[in-house]
Order: sequence, then C-alpha cells, then structure tokens
Amino acid sequence: MDEIVRLCKHRGFIFPSAEIYGGFRSTYDYGPLGVLMLRNVKNAWWRSMVQLRQDVVGLDAAILSGPRIWEASGHLTNFTDPLVDCRNCKERWRADHLEPDPKDGAIHCPNCGSTDLTEARAFNLMFKTHAGPVEDEGSVAYLRPETAQGHFVNFLNVLQTSRKKPPFGIAQIGKSFRNEITPGNFVFRTREFEQMELEYFVPPQEATKWFEYWCEERLNWYVDLGIPRDQLRLRAHDQEELSHYSAGTSDVEYMFPWGWGELEGIANRTDFDLKAHAAHSGERLEFYDQATSERYVPYVIEPAAGATRTMMAFLLAAYDEDEIGGEKRTVLRLHPRIAPYQVAILPLSRKDTLIPTAQEVLGLLQPIAMCDYDETQSIGKRYRRQDEIGTPLAVTIDFDSLEDRAVTIRERDTTEQVRVPIDKLVEEVTGRLAL
Repeated sequence: MDEIVRLCKHRGFIFPSAEIYGGFRSTYDYGPLGVLMLRNVKNAWWRSMVQLRQDVVGLDAAILSGPRIWEASGHLTNFTDPLVDCRNCKERWRADHLEPDPKDGAIHCPNCGSTDLTEARAFNLMFKTHAGPVEDEGSVAYLRPETAQGHFVNFLNVLQTSRKKPPFGIAQIGKSFRNEITPGNFVFRTREFEQMELEYFVPPQEATKWFEYWCEERLNWYVDLGIPRDQLRLRAHDQEELSHYSAGTSDVEYMFPWGWGELEGIANRTDFDLKAHAAHSGERLEFYDQATSERYVPYVIEPAAGATRTMMAFLLAAYDEDEIGGEKRTVLRLHPRIAPYQVAILPLSRKDTLIPTAQEVLGLLQPIAMCDYDETQSIGKRYRRQDEIGTPLAVTIDFDSLEDRAVTIRERDTTEQVRVPIDKLVEEVTGRLAL
C-alpha cells in the first residue's frame, strides 16, 4: 500500500488536496495521470453497461436536491452511523468499527487508548446546506449521498422518452457526498467520491433471475480488465446486514492490503423506491404492459460501484516488481483500456533530424490512443518511466527510421521489441491494444 501511495504522488496519479495549506482531511486531487486513468475506468464501465447493450440508457441527474426526495427514500431517518466520542482526546469514531479488547473486554479509543467513551448516538451522513440567500428551514438542501434517487425520480421521464420496457436499465456516473465519521485507507473511503450506478427495472417475478445475472456480470467485468480472480470474491450479505430496502445484496470484494473491501454492491431493491416516491409525490410510478394489459411497479436490481476505489484496486492488482537485465523494474501491468496512456512516442535523440518523424508518428497515433511524447533522458530510463505508469506500448524512432521508414514497438510486459513500417503502424498498434 505504501508503494502505491508513493507512486501515485511521485508520478502524478493522486495528490493530497490543498497540500500547500497542509491538506484537507480525506480529500484528494487527481493529477495528470490519475485523471486519465479515472476517466478510463468510467469509460470502461460505460462501454460495458451502456454502449454494448440495447437495454440500458444514460442519465446525469442533479447533485443538489430538496429534502422531499430524501424523506421519501428514507435517508433522513435511516442513513445514519453510530457515533461515539472519546472524552479524553476528543476524537470521534464509528461505534460499529470498535472491537472489545480481548484482554479486558473494554472498548478503547484507537487514538489514545482511553475507555472513557460516550454512548453511541445516530449520526446522519448527509451533507446539509441551504439554497438561496436566506438560511431557514424553507431553504434546506442536501448534497446527494448516492446517485440512485435520480434514477427513480426520473423513471417516468426515461420510460416515456426512451420507449424502453422492463427489463431495462438507467445508468449514471457522478459525484456523491457522505459525511463519513472515520474516512481512511487512501481513496477507499472519502467524503467526496464518484459512483457508477445502474438501476435495472424488471418484472417482479424476474427479480431473482436478474439479480443473479448482474452478480455474475459485474464480477466478470473486474476479471476481464485485469484483476486476478483469486483476489476477488462475491459475498452475500447476512440478514442483519441488509439495507431497509433490500431483499438481497451481494458485494464484489477485493483483497486490499488491509483485507477484503467492497468494490461494488449488487442489490435487489424490490419496488421500495418507486412506491416510496409515488406515495410522497402523488405520481403513479409504474409500467403498463400493453401486450398483457398488466400494470405493475417494477422491481429494481442495482449494481453500484465506486469509481475511485475501483481505480485503486486496479492499481494495486497491476503493481509488480521484476528484473530486466539484472536491473530492478517497477511496472504497472494495467489493461490497455484503463492505462493512462496506451502508447509512448520516444525519439531516440533530441536532435532536430529525428523530431519531424517523431511528430509524424505522434500525429498518426493520437486519433486512436492516448499518447505520451517524451524526448528527455536516456531511452532506458524513459522505458522504465513508461513501465512504472503502465503504458502498454512504446514506439521508438531512431536514426534508421529516416532511411527505412520503420519504427520499433516495445511491449511493456515482455519488453519484446519488433520493427514495424510507419505506414503499417496504426494497424499494428490497434491490433496489439485491442481497444
């Protein structure tokens, strides 16, 4: 974990937010490489969930909303964690994360060791604010703690405009905000994060079938993008774990350095949300099947993933160290679809004679892949740098390129090199990346 955090800062994946002011707890900024990789993770999810399907459409709902949505959804009363304070050091903790000491059976403060803790009390995780110039009860608004409610309140809009019918889904990627009591583990648990959520509306009698389908589908997505299967598991929630709306939930979990942690939850939310919003809004949120003259409220299967913690898992799974020619090498074995750069363009020398050809090669490859152009330091050091940031292919332009109009392609994982004519380069790179 320390190596990943170091690499993220050193190479420009993730920075502590407001670092020049001492930072702001549990907030992070994504640097030049991080923003590319995070975008690629989201694009890979969108490609799988929307682009390659006929039964899913997209949505981008508002982040700020009034209290009525969260009253209907149950968040105002149920979206809480048990909070305790340490009277000695004044730190606050989630009561359900504190274990009794096996020696004395007492609950100790993780910070100072004191047993002088307050009684647990409910702490609502939503960020509350005011919309408009007057701060009164009529202006109360909330930053959304999940993207899902935007799907439900737009159910009729999407149903009528997309001409879909169950089973069909609404997909959304966006920011959510939770006032976590104890955020931590780098970007795994933060107060501001990004979600990738699908609400899949199905006939009630088909809910179990689709729940099982999405559990398998979502687990395979992580494997297909490079996380070894033995580092993942699908864990069903115990009855006491289930959310108030869930008839069944399973988590896709990854073996993080500290243990198993959730990447994604797949839940059978039944018809709870649509019925709750129908009751509070007065609108009939249901589907009328003209073929059978049947009217029903669909059940909802929800695969909900965290984009930032997913990116973190991909980084951890890809991190490797090996030796090349007796020299230690750090390499990120990232799938080409999620690597920040797919191709590095590396002229062997900074001499003016090579630069025009290198720029020509860059112009050929930029339309098909994200490219990094680097002409500083020795070619060996530049290869190592590209290996460390996960670039699958490096294209080297040398002095022979001026004579034979060919370049050298080097593969990150094997370090094997092959000579390719420039006029065949786009075809060769496209085939190797298989984007």
